[in-house]
Amino acid sequence: MTDSASNAADVDPDLVTMIDAVFANYRESHPPTGSIARDAELWLSLDQLGLLRLSGSERSGGSGADWYESAALITAAVRHGVRIPLAEHDMLACWLLEAVGAPIDQAARTVCVLDTAGNATAVPWASTAERIVVVWPDGQRYLMTDADCTDLRIVPGTNLIGEPRDSVSADIGSLTGTAVSAELVEQLRLKSALVRSIQVCAALDSILELTVDYASSRVQFGRPLSKFQAIQHLISDIATEAALARAATEAALAAAVESDWSAAKLGFFVAVARSCAGHAASVAVRNGHQALGAIGTTIEHRLHEYTRAALAWRSEFGSVRHWDEEVTRAALGAGSAGLWGLIAD
Repeated sequence: MTDSASNAADVDPDLVTMIDAVFANYRESHPPTGSIARDAELWLSLDQLGLLRLSGSERSGGSGADWYESAALITAAVRHGVRIPLAEHDMLACWLLEAVGAPIDQAARTVCVLDTAGNATAVPWASTAERIVVVWPDGQRYLMTDADCTDLRIVPGTNLIGEPRDSVSADIGSLTGTAVSAELVEQLRLKSALVRSIQVCAALDSILELTVDYASSRVQFGRPLSKFQAIQHLISDIATEAALARAATEAALAAAVESDWSAAKLGFFVAVARSCAGHAASVAVRNGHQALGAIGTTIEHRLHEYTRAALAWRSEFGSVRHWDEEVTRAALGAGSAGLWGLIAD
């Protein structure tokens, strides 16, 4: 874990500073209210800065960064309340195209996996994309195509914070696709899940920061709220759960990066990360709003931006129950003799 922690800490501070400057300036003039669409102007700015394809290889037109730097990018977007499909475009859709050697142009993309009837629900940012990387089962294999959105049926929807989460359907019998392995589709599943865990952890950190700031500055009965033991307990529980979720997520990320997404226990590590992040969100949301009271739900205060985001993201690419069950199955499969070997790094 020491090496992985240092790798995460080695993200170029100048990159982080630049990202923070871009997102901070944007957030000041674009408060996230109501339904959210992909901002074409911001998209172009990020493209010009080399941030849209941050993790893509240089030979495919990307910036050649790794997942630690991409995680820093999407974390900064969460921290500043900027809603934009960076992960879906770069870390998922374009990665999949690059993995099969398909050409990648400048179109904004997302990705979805259709069922055998050709349907997918809660597809992120589909209604605002220009192309969708579509994967579907074909007997014992999978097929994939980089589809123009006009060739698909898209019914708009949103999640709890107004981000597009749309229904996508296609006549898979008329689609022509490239064969992709089940292993690659499983990688897509784990990458998608880990992206959401990173985002939830970023939201938890912001919830903690806002709660601490409020409790330190708000005076009640002649002293700051932070001096009351009950408030201290609420905040310490948020901090504990956020730290646990972050540690589990960083462990999964390190295992993924160091093994090029091939670690034998990677599925278990991702499941633990998602389980921890999901349960941490319950504690952070409850305690944060309890500490702030009604002000935390108002438009003027930013707490609800992060609490609603944490609740929305923890249920995407697999519910909390789903990931709990994956952890349970792995533990039962290992048995008492193999349990320590399963959890030890």
